[in-house]
Amino acid sequence: MLSRAVLLTRPRVLPAASRLAVPAQQPRWYAKNSKPKGSYKLPDSVKKANTTQSGKDSSAPASPSPRADKQRRPDISPNQAEFAPNAGSQKNTPPQSAGAGAGVSEASTGQQGAQSDFTPEQAEFETTARPKDEPQRPLPDLTQGIPSTLAAELDAANRGKDQGPRALNLTEEPYEGEEGEEGGRGGDGKDRYESSLDRRRAQMAKLVYGLMGVGAVAGTMYLGRNWETVEEERAHPDAPSGWGLGLWYDRVKARMNDITSYYKDPPFQKLLPDEDPNLRQPYTLVLSLEDLLVHSEWTREHGWRVAKRPGVDYFLRYLNQYYELVLFTTVPSMMADQVLRKLDPYRIIRWPLFREATKYKDGEYIKDLSYLNRDLSKVILIDTDESHARLQPENAIILPKWKGDSKDKTLVALIPLLEYIAGMGIEDVRPVLKSFEGTDIPIEFAKREKAMREKFQKQLEQEQSKRPRRSVGNFASLLGLKPSSPLDGEQSTSDSLAQGKMLWDQIRERGQKNYEMIEKEIRENGEKWLAEMAAEEEKARQEQMKSMKSGFTSMFGAGESK
Repeated sequence: MLSRAVLLTRPRVLPAASRLAVPAQQPRWYAKNSKPKGSYKLPDSVKKANTTQSGKDSSAPASPSPRADKQRRPDISPNQAEFAPNAGSQKNTPPQSAGAGAGVSEASTGQQGAQSDFTPEQAEFETTARPKDEPQRPLPDLTQGIPSTLAAELDAANRGKDQGPRALNLTEEPYEGEEGEEGGRGGDGKDRYESSLDRRRAQMAKLVYGLMGVGAVAGTMYLGRNWETVEEERAHPDAPSGWGLGLWYDRVKARMNDITSYYKDPPFQKLLPDEDPNLRQPYTLVLSLEDLLVHSEWTREHGWRVAKRPGVDYFLRYLNQYYELVLFTTVPSMMADQVLRKLDPYRIIRWPLFREATKYKDGEYIKDLSYLNRDLSKVILIDTDESHARLQPENAIILPKWKGDSKDKTLVALIPLLEYIAGMGIEDVRPVLKSFEGTDIPIEFAKREKAMREKFQKQLEQEQSKRPRRSVGNFASLLGLKPSSPLDGEQSTSDSLAQGKMLWDQIRERGQKNYEMIEKEIRENGEKWLAEMAAEEEKARQEQMKSMKSGFTSMFGAGESK
């Protein structure tokens, strides 16, 4: 019974990793109360290890049977590092810190003092030995939170394989340089372990990419085929049918342009409807909106405000008798339509065109006049951005942007030139506009008009001095002017010439009378026109709502019965 009691009370030698978790008081109790009283002796390997670590022979009574001792103490093995014969031969110094380490040290040495039973070479305690002259680092203050180890982890992960073996890592993933270990990383930084699901995903991705590449090549080859109909070939004269790499590329490019034209080109080939030239004005005047007719600005006090340019009403109503007015702006219709309702409530502007009717090219919105369905020899574009008219610059008049100056007269000053072009019946407006390129148009036209008037006065004086008895009508015929029947309250052409008025003066007087008639109609019937237009819009809205309701109910088989 005594030997069994001795065996039950003798101290168990725990592995190094397990002894860390043992409280300090429990090993002390074992050290004081577990002295063997029998003839028990430790194995020679354990005895030699303890003698090396502590410097003294701390032998104990051995077990009665080595086999029984091995069964009772399975955690002691001669192969464990802490029981190796040479485990304590290098720099075995007692630890300086208190706590769990101190308790473990005392438990391992019994009553012989607080001498350490581990060495600095053990990786689970310290990776590198601290020099003797290096001062002890202060321990981190864990009351302020656990300190970050991100910098140390990143530095360790970036080290190469040639910097020696790494520290023992029991809780984290293996490092990149640890080759040959299952689940570790290779030198290329890629995971060596790859699941079957990852392999299937990689294979599927390669298959999809391959199919996409084959489809792209096949689609490109198909786009370069010959034109199937004569109409398609006529629509693309620059890419005819035939064999050859250049012809094939031209057809691919032409078909790709047709596909992307839905997003880049105007929605219709004819933005304006076909009309009889005899029932409308022969000339078309295309006007921009932003910074030409109006100016928008935003302030913190008032938000967005839109100012109308001085003389806009007079400009539109006066030129309406000579030109078919078209508004062409790069502003979206949802925004520009609200401004246009305030700017032109009586709908003097006949056709409004918004951003949806422009052509998008090289990151810019371009106003392509070829889509207007009008003769370009009779079309004039007035804009403030030169890039908007880069496809037909010979038809454009570019003015500086209006910034809200209330005394501006640039727009009204263009009326004499525009009136002269339409009144005199110019066959092609492009050479006329070309002659004013690089000049201030109002000032240049005033100079030319003055020179023309002086020349006319000289010719009239010479004709009257040579043939005083000749009628002025014959003089008009010499100038190539056909006699015209005067309107009510107007002088005939011959009478006007007799008074020294040019034909240009007569056209201007007639235009002023027509403008006065338009202003009188607006003053008398303007409110009535607005009410009629509002009623028409409401009626159209009601019909649209009714059509939407009938279409919705017909989806469920509850349509209106007739």
